Amino acid sequence: MPSIAVVGFGRIGRLAVRAGLTGKLFTPSAIVDIAAAESMAPLFEVDSNYGRWPDAVRAESDGLVIGDAVITWIDARTAKPDWKALGVDLVLDCSGRGTTRAGAQAHLDAGARRVLVSAASKTLDDCDAVLLPGINLESYDPARHRIVSMASCTTNALAPVVKVLLDTVGIRDGFFTTVHAYTNTQSLTDQPMKERRDSWAATENIIPSSSGAAKALKFIWPDLRVTGKAYRVPIRTGSIVELTARVSRETSAAEVNDAFVAAASDGALAGILGVLHGEWASARIVGETRSSIIDLPLTSVSDGDLVTVAAWYDNEFGYATRLAEMAAALADD
Repeated sequence: MPSIAVVGFGRIGRLAVRAGLTGKLFTPSAIVDIAAAESMAPLFEVDSNYGRWPDAVRAESDGLVIGDAVITWIDARTAKPDWKALGVDLVLDCSGRGTTRAGAQAHLDAGARRVLVSAASKTLDDCDAVLLPGINLESYDPARHRIVSMASCTTNALAPVVKVLLDTVGIRDGFFTTVHAYTNTQSLTDQPMKERRDSWAATENIIPSSSGAAKALKFIWPDLRVTGKAYRVPIRTGSIVELTARVSRETSAAEVNDAFVAAASDGALAGILGVLHGEWASARIVGETRSSIIDLPLTSVSDGDLVTVAAWYDNEFGYATRLAEMAAALADD
């Protein structure tokens, strides 16, 4: 099995390891964080959103122990990893620092063969490729793509919607809104924050926010005319994004939904895109491993060419599952 290291053991880092172990995709050979293993082991063992890990988890002198696996722990405050010495094939960077080329390049300079960034790179120049499972993996070139960005959870939820519409009826232009669970960038109490709207308590407010998904989508489809924004709401996980687009020809809600049902059942998006026929709320998709779940009853068409499609996504676990799958695939190349 290829050697994969995880840098940043926060929400996404921990869940990517959960997904990697659950799917037998990988067991990390090393984990790097600014906290000690003694502090992070309990957070991995018991997760507020996803429950208790089935195996014993503890910190020992050798590192973090999960079941029978002993994982090397590197405290980023006191040491820099030597990936060549550790034999690491791929670094999964969940620290937020890999979004610039300098941050990601540091892993290559330390001996890693490849870097997968769990966020949208700042610009296209900050990575070698933006690759999304089910969307554009056929463009992957192992010889050229050593720093790969997998964009954001919202991008991974929205991209299948965009792809199916482009393939079926085309998109002239559009606007999306994501209603998103709160994140670590916000505050639990009212206090001054860098972004003013984030200064109000995340669990008590609906907070307008920006979304980088529009920029990331243009990394994949440069001519796409879609923009959007986010609203952060008081839930722990589980989000929904709605795209309203003017399409290139007349269509109907039935035709659009048929296209999503077909794409979810077969082809590149199978296992990544899902559909819901019933009427559900966000609790339905907590723990969902697929990236984008179309709420078919919410699809509507006005005047033949104005289409609205809504897609649910577990902004934590769905994205972390794709990361784990992508890490395993890239490391094995």
